[in-house]
Amino acid sequence: MMGSDTIGAQDQPTSLEGTWVMTSAYEILADGTRVTNYGEHPNGLLMVDKNGRYSVQIFRPNRPRFIAKDKTKGTPEEYRQAVLGSSTHTGKVVIESLKGKLIFQIETASYANWEGTEQIRDYTFKDGFLTYQVPAGASGNGTIAYSIWQYSSN
Repeated sequence: MMGSDTIGAQDQPTSLEGTWVMTSAYEILADGTRVTNYGEHPNGLLMVDKNGRYSVQIFRPNRPRFIAKDKTKGTPEEYRQAVLGSSTHTGKVVIESLKGKLIFQIETASYANWEGTEQIRDYTFKDGFLTYQVPAGASGNGTIAYSIWQYSSN
């Protein structure tokens, strides 16, 4: 449900309430090379409730299936692909619209090192698309990661 202070109503939203579908995720390496760790057309969903509690899931399409058909019996490469081909976390998201910042207060994450941390992201909202970026300093190697989401009214 989008009210007068939510995405879509103005250029400086104060709420992300609703469901968002990922349209793109990519990284720009320090040397300017563009890479896509989640593929050209990643599967992703960001859901935010009226209180700012969120859940985000990102998956690389066509991840290899476990040959044993049992996730407790995967090979090292199957586990590697499962972990590197997905990113999930939940918590609370706060918008600082005047500063153009999203603050993800992460409670649980598939990458346990993120739990209990805050991640601050620059964002833009234009033509129904929310784009936020992970700054180069966060990666430690000069990489800037971008996530692009489209509001879904379905």
